[in-house]
Amino acid sequence: MRKKKEEGMTFTDLLIGRGSSIRSALSAIDRQGLGVAYVVDGEGRLVGAIDEADVRRALLEGAGLGAPAYPLSRRPQVTAKPSEGRAEVLDLMRVLGLAVVPIVDEQGSLVGVHAERECVGVPRRENWAVVMAGGKGTRLAPLTKNVPKPMLPVAGRPILERLVLHLVGSGIERIFLSVNYLGSMIEEHFGDGSQFGCEIGYLREELDCPLGTGGSLRLLVESGNEPSHPILVMNGDLVTEFAVGDLLDAHVNRDVVATIAVSEYQHQIPFGVLETEGDHLVRMVEKPTPSWGVNAGVYVLDPKLLSRVPAGELFPITALFDDCLDCGWPVGVWPMREAWQDIGRPSELAQARGQQ
Repeated sequence: MRKKKEEGMTFTDLLIGRGSSIRSALSAIDRQGLGVAYVVDGEGRLVGAIDEADVRRALLEGAGLGAPAYPLSRRPQVTAKPSEGRAEVLDLMRVLGLAVVPIVDEQGSLVGVHAERECVGVPRRENWAVVMAGGKGTRLAPLTKNVPKPMLPVAGRPILERLVLHLVGSGIERIFLSVNYLGSMIEEHFGDGSQFGCEIGYLREELDCPLGTGGSLRLLVESGNEPSHPILVMNGDLVTEFAVGDLLDAHVNRDVVATIAVSEYQHQIPFGVLETEGDHLVRMVEKPTPSWGVNAGVYVLDPKLLSRVPAGELFPITALFDDCLDCGWPVGVWPMREAWQDIGRPSELAQARGQQ
């Protein structure tokens, strides 16, 4: 039986050097509980992997524990880039029947490992995340008649599950899901979060008293939770793999009480546009594509703002930012460079599914 990973293990416990013995490899495999040890050179570059079967076979063939381990190693079948989303990596692991996939950066250095129930090597974040997953999704009816909108599948996995896995893969270990419509289905799917490598709690709205995109934040306070770090808040109907760490770091490095992630929206005008001064033509632009910064539905909030959310009322989160500005408190914006798709209408869902 595979040993449970010990508390306090770090990513370095997965690694052995090129000159290490079979004893060292076996110790690493046993110590971190993933069934594999990774061989790195003096620069930290991945040069091979050794699993339990490799060691067992060598010992049965008469190799001693002091023999070098490197000859037993092989190149991993698949590696992942740090930028690849955890959901996609897990899907690949499922297809190929892999238990672990190493994360390798552009320099070839091993920086982490994706395992079925955890992501080893990703720096742990003390920040909590709150995901709003209580909406009815009426514009997506009848698809949402028996399934809450955040649980609609995209590429074989519920939207909300993709978000949870992305947060976990970014170092977030405590997540709260705000639920209302068909909330029991969400709770049954995610449970306490242990199957997804995190701790999940629930902010439960009353079915006949929806609290909007911001009101359920008050439930976080009323449930006795007191966050000590900025809180990541996001809508539960987004398909995106934004840089969670970059957003949190940007918020901390600025003198702001809140940060709003901004995505770029482009719209092509299907006509030639005339720019004029008075009744004279200055310039003609053929079918231009202007762009605007739009609210991406992803935010970072200072914990003190939770007390500004009214109790038991429908409260859009945008009202919280208006309140901040009225108080003279600075609100920052952060440009989201990654792909982003809001799933609110059938055409958007079809686009996320690659159907148009």
